[in-house]
Amino acid sequence: MIEAKERGEIMTFDNYQAAALKTDVFAGKGSIDSHAFLAQLLGLMGETGEVAEKFKKIYRDNAGIMSDEQRIDMKKELGDILWYLASVSKYLGISLDDVATFNIEKLADRQKRNALRGSGDNR
Repeated sequence: MIEAKERGEIMTFDNYQAAALKTDVFAGKGSIDSHAFLAQLLGLMGETGEVAEKFKKIYRDNAGIMSDEQRIDMKKELGDILWYLASVSKYLGISLDDVATFNIEKLADRQKRNALRGSGDNR
């Protein structure tokens, strides 16, 4: 994918998902009841927790002001979340492009109905 960037090609979610899964030690194999899937799901949860922990420390120690170094750390952690999301989506048989498209369509519909605020998935 780095070569694609150098050629000026746009990174799509599906391109990212394919490239990311080349580094999956489980090779994207297994069903949702496999140890491989569970490892990826727990990885997603763990990385998400790391982002929350880093933000906690930014607020606790720096009054919410993020340094350049902390911003780079956040980029790394968000990349880890994206990797695990790509992997979990693959195990579920869903392309990352489909996840992104579905989410934007859902949010646009909520916005049109003035339902962005509130709670619940089906508002």
